[in-house]
Amino acid sequence: MNILLIGSGGREHALAWAMRTKSSFMRGLYAAPGNPGIFEVARHTDIEDINDHDQIIQFCQRLMIDLVVVGPEQPLALGLADNLRSAGIFTFGPSRAAARIESSKAFAKDMMRKYNIPTAAYKHFDHTQVHDALAYIDNFSKPPVIKADGLAAGKGVIVPRTHEEAKNAVLEMFGGAFGKAGAAVVIEEFMEGEEASVFAICDGTNFITLAPAQDHKRIGDGDTGKNTGGMGAYAPADALVTPEIMDKVKKRIIQPLLDGMRAEKTPFIGCLFCGLMIHNGEPRVVEFNARFGDPETQAVLSVFEGDFVRLLSSAARGEIDKSAVRSSTNGYCCNVVLAAEGYPDTYNKGMRISGIEEARAMNARIFHSGTARDENKELIANGGRVLGVCGSGDTLEKAINIAYQAIPYIEFEGKVFRKDIGQKGLRYT
Repeated sequence: MNILLIGSGGREHALAWAMRTKSSFMRGLYAAPGNPGIFEVARHTDIEDINDHDQIIQFCQRLMIDLVVVGPEQPLALGLADNLRSAGIFTFGPSRAAARIESSKAFAKDMMRKYNIPTAAYKHFDHTQVHDALAYIDNFSKPPVIKADGLAAGKGVIVPRTHEEAKNAVLEMFGGAFGKAGAAVVIEEFMEGEEASVFAICDGTNFITLAPAQDHKRIGDGDTGKNTGGMGAYAPADALVTPEIMDKVKKRIIQPLLDGMRAEKTPFIGCLFCGLMIHNGEPRVVEFNARFGDPETQAVLSVFEGDFVRLLSSAARGEIDKSAVRSSTNGYCCNVVLAAEGYPDTYNKGMRISGIEEARAMNARIFHSGTARDENKELIANGGRVLGVCGSGDTLEKAINIAYQAIPYIEFEGKVFRKDIGQKGLRYT
């Protein structure tokens, strides 16, 4: 099978690695735009712009691509999957209409309300309703969470400490702090509990879940500082997402959402990311995403056993083959993100990276998130989140230790990372 992977981050590197190493169906794997890590297992393409859908279609037709796997949310929101399917190319990723479950938080919340999916109380407002939005904040005893309606690279969520901070967040969003993404906002109650992530591979009707994970969003140890796209994750978070809770997630959240999307004539084909808050054994939805999460994917796929290509391909064809999964929880994995100093705000690029092979010699798996090659072919940092260092073991503690033992070998100027990834999971052991 020939596959084209769209994307260039740590999630896509993990997808490429899993397709290459966990399948007997792979023949040729191509990536656009890719990154230096991805190109260790995939081939370059001549696709210059992943928003040029015609060029992607022509590439697929010329190279006889059997399946396109779309990693990031932006191409999905722009309708890439629709255009590929219209050209007769099987695609793992939802349509533009179905991707609204991520591209519009207001749409997602309204779907949850309509189909009785547990989530926080909320209302949404656009920039013409600023006074109503500010007044709504006063209805909450605790400061509510403020979310930009549109796509904001995982950073459009503000968890204020006071009602005044909440109002300021609304004013900043309406004032352009998140561009078009903040032209409308969702204001919702603050939910107590522990966050978890569950991925469901969906064919429009049926689904299968992968290992539950727990992300660490804040930049600083102890969940302090600003929200980021994610500073690390571990999987499976099986002590937090128990079999009983997972059963509730499947029956009360995933299946109703898939049924609802189908009833709205926008069936969801792809990876449904369920961001959850779990409190007193009850899961509620924080957010849905229309694709694999980053940095959870690196951990989740590290503990996956089965034929990953067969799983994605069968889902894309509308008949998911659940036998492609032998085990979704084989051991444990801890993924620690190495970021550039200043992330998630302004950060430098171009710093030379060394020590990856030495880290691999410590049994760590390294996923490239924001890297590039300079004019001398040297590996350099090229993003806020630069690398993901994954340790695997038969216990979570061993997985954490391997990751952190490998990190000192990797060097680049201004390297920043959290030192407590996975510790939440150890509290349950």
